[in-house]
This record gives sequence, structure tokens and C-alpha cells, in this order.
Amino acid sequence: MAADGEALRFWPVTDVGRVRDHNEDNFLVSKKLQLFVVCDGMGGHAAGEVASSIAAKTVQEVISQQREMLTQFEQGVGGASRTDILRLMEQAVQQACNAVFQEGQRDETKRGMGTTLVALLILGDRGFIGHVGDSRIYLYRQGSVHQLTEDHSLINELLRRGRLSREQIDQLQAKNAVTRAVGVYESVEVDTIDFDVLRGDRFLLCSDGLHGYFEQAELGKLFAETPEDQLSQKLVDLANERGGKDNITSIVVKVPDAESGVDRLAREVNLKMEVLHKMPLFRHLTYQELVRVMNLTQVKQYNTDEEVVAEGAEGDELFIVLTGKVRVQSAQAKIAELGPGEHFGEMALVDKAPRSADIVAAEPSSLLSIKRRDFFDIIRKDHPIAVKLLWSFLGVLTERLRNTSRELGQARDPKSGASPVSEATSLLDAMMGHDESGS
Repeated sequence: MAADGEALRFWPVTDVGRVRDHNEDNFLVSKKLQLFVVCDGMGGHAAGEVASSIAAKTVQEVISQQREMLTQFEQGVGGASRTDILRLMEQAVQQACNAVFQEGQRDETKRGMGTTLVALLILGDRGFIGHVGDSRIYLYRQGSVHQLTEDHSLINELLRRGRLSREQIDQLQAKNAVTRAVGVYESVEVDTIDFDVLRGDRFLLCSDGLHGYFEQAELGKLFAETPEDQLSQKLVDLANERGGKDNITSIVVKVPDAESGVDRLAREVNLKMEVLHKMPLFRHLTYQELVRVMNLTQVKQYNTDEEVVAEGAEGDELFIVLTGKVRVQSAQAKIAELGPGEHFGEMALVDKAPRSADIVAAEPSSLLSIKRRDFFDIIRKDHPIAVKLLWSFLGVLTERLRNTSRELGQARDPKSGASPVSEATSLLDAMMGHDESGS
């Protein structure tokens, strides 16, 4: 990667397919910017080809105008932030949308033309995506394939709403209908995402003429068994063998491998993803959605006996133990000890109840933190994630209510040997949204 002089490697291939008489797909690779774009045009009289070409070139032009900011971000100087780069990605796609739309207004034969667009920008150890339509970006990391983009298509929308099963897809007439496109209107809603880029990562940018012929599991097998320099052509050839009903475009991008095993950043990212995925609150999220949640987190370091939260203080963040251990205590009496993967304070994401116990580092520890305002922000902005998170929260609360009912029953039964005082305390904590392992 640019950070230490090693260059990204890439292999683009595009093909007209076996049915179409011309290629409306376009791709762009800028080695200097480390920018990769795939567009799948639509419209009669070769308008799709025009739309995809204009869009790809406009994205490159807009991003290249901010090369100084990109350099500052990559070098960690000048104050350029992740938000600035994401805003630039959105701006580039919006300007591409306007450029395609205006061309359609000038030429009536091209009016209504549009294109899908996926753009990947890699700056050091950070990746940025701008996305509209149903072209895709996949990540192949440590033996697994993850789809990083969400299709803006009729099929995907029906699947998400539960109106269509995967078995019914073949019966659908408008299989290729997209719900968003660049250039059909003067502006468009753009999805953006940023994420950690690790040594050895490989990416696949492709149009639907390719991904429509592959299941994700098969892509993983092909990544594992095919040399990177042959993979794009292999995927295009297979898509043609399986019908080639549309234009086919593939760009495979490889990040240089680590010199010796898994590096520090990879270990940290893997640990974050692992602990988030194991939590009941986040277990239903896809890899792409977990990446969005992980972007909200901060890693905080604590020394032995350093206070993390204080009993009675108002809480506004959830903590997850990454490394080390923390003690849960009240009035200096130890209640519990939490280790890697365990968490506390989840109810602070939804209310302002005082913390019910002190949390102190039992040894040098790293904790992952998510603040309430960031949690609410992602719920407001991302409907699919919001539904999953709120559903999971209901599950967590339901389980706590069951536990509370059981504890209340024991408190009323003198034969149980339970202390009414301790049970009342547990009940109060549960009603406040806390338990012994969470304050």
C-alpha cells in the first residue's frame, strides 16, 4: 500500500457477453488515486454506454481535484477526516449524476439514460465506497467473502420486506430493475461506507452481469483456488458459459500481503468484529452492517485499578472488553469480573439511568466503547440496521423480564433460601435495565 511504498495490484476485464450487441459497462482504474470504478449503463441508442462513461470519468475528475486532501488523510496531517473523504465520495457520485442527467437533457435520444456505479478508494489502511444501483463490491478476507454493498434493486427490496422468497426470484419478470440509478434524475441518494483495509485483502468490483451467476460461497472458493491475476478473466468466462445474458465487468484488486503473518491492525479488527458479532444486540447484522457499527466504536485503554464508570454516574455508552479484565463492584465489594468478549452498560444506549455499580480495570485492559448519540444516529440513518437492532433489544429485554419474574418468584418462596433483600435489589436493577454484569 502507499503507506510503505508497496503498490496495490489490479486486474480489470470487461466483456459484451453472449446476448448484447454492444457493451454499456464501463470501468475506470486510477493507479495514482488508488481509485476503482465500475458502471453498468442503461438506456436505448447506446445511451447506457454514454451514461456509464460520463459517470466514471466525472467521479475520477472530482476526486482528483482533492488530491491534496487525500494525501493529508493518508499521511495523518492537515486535519482531513474520514467524514471529509466520505463526503467527497458522495459529492463525486452526485456530480456524476448531474453530468449524466444534463447530457440527457441536451440530447433527447439519450433522455432518461442512467447507470449503476460502485467506486472504491483506498487510502493507506482505510477504504471508502460510494455506491448506487446493483453493481457490487465484495471483500475476500482471511478465507471468507463479504458483500460490502447493498443492492438498490427491486428484487433486494422485496426480499428485505419479506414480500419475495429466494425461490420466487426466477419467476419475477423485472429481475434487473434498479430502485436507484445515477443520471436518471438530477440527483440521487448515495450509499457511502468506510472500513479498515488489511494486508492481504482482495476486492471484487463487478456489474450484475457477473454476480448474477454466482453465489457468495462459490465466489469464496474461486478466490481461494484461482491466482489473482487470472481471477477476473475466470469469472467473466464462467459468466459467459452460464448464459452471458448481460455485459460483464470485473475488477479484482489485491492489497499486498503482510510480511510476517497477521499484523497488529488485522488482529485488532478481527477481535472487534468477533466480539461485536457474539453480542446478542448485534448477532443478526451482516458483515457490512457490523462494519458500520464498528465505525462508531472507540478503543479505550485502562491501567490496573483505573475507574471505567462510577456508581451513580449517568451513563451514555456501552463497553465491551477486548483484552484484560474489569471488576464490577459496589461499596468496594466485588460483584463480578468480566473478561474479553463480555460487556456492560448496554442499557445506557437507550436511557440515562445512573450506573448501578463501579467498574474498575482489574489489569491493563482495552475496552470498546459505543456512545448513545452514535447509536441513535445509525438507527435514524439506516433503516435495515435499525430494525435488526431494535428487534435484538426487545429480545434482550424479554430475557431480562423472564429472569426478573423468576427471581421475584424465588423471593416470595421462603423455601428457596433466597434473600428478599438481594432479590429486591436484583429486581430493581433489572427494572432499571441493569444486571450484575452490566451497569
